Amino acid sequence: MKSAKLLLLAGDFVEDYEIMVPFQALQMVGHSVDAVCPGKKKGEQVRTAIHDFEGDQTYSEKRGHNFTLNATFSDVKPDAYDGLVIPGGRAPEYLRLNEEVLNIVRHFANAGKPIAALCHGPQLLAAAGVIKGRKLNAYPACAPEVELAGGKFVKLDFSDAVVDGNLVTGPAWTAHPAWLAKFLEVLAAHVESKKETFVHA
Repeated sequence: MKSAKLLLLAGDFVEDYEIMVPFQALQMVGHSVDAVCPGKKKGEQVRTAIHDFEGDQTYSEKRGHNFTLNATFSDVKPDAYDGLVIPGGRAPEYLRLNEEVLNIVRHFANAGKPIAALCHGPQLLAAAGVIKGRKLNAYPACAPEVELAGGKFVKLDFSDAVVDGNLVTGPAWTAHPAWLAKFLEVLAAHVESKKETFVHA
């Protein structure tokens, strides 16, 4: 598959696994990933949170690693990217208040580019108003937000993910294998169609 250029939206207390695993795995298979955070520059860091499932009624939260950003948010030109990755954790809760972030999400949604959102990541999709009539998953506690935004919440096993067109979503980092595999399939199809469009243009 041809290499794709991906944008990853991060923020302080993004979930540790949910930023690090896709960031590394997508590069490992040959893609370029720019991880950015509003108000921060390349080389600066975001703090991560570790969300775990330890038998309580909701997830537990612990301090994670520092994650170093490799691109500057203010330099982002959405047209230059093939796909968008939105990890979960606590970051989406406050990132959805940033209109620039929401406009970036809308660009990918309106252009039909692949979007992978995990756990609390769909909070950004809901806030951007891009999921009306779409089937998606998220951390179960986000189901009301998905449905209030007009999306159809699909219940899944915690190791599974769901695809609706360009949108790939899942419940938590436990779904990484399925979520990333499905995203790579959607991304490959998008890159191939873009190549064919270029050839016929």
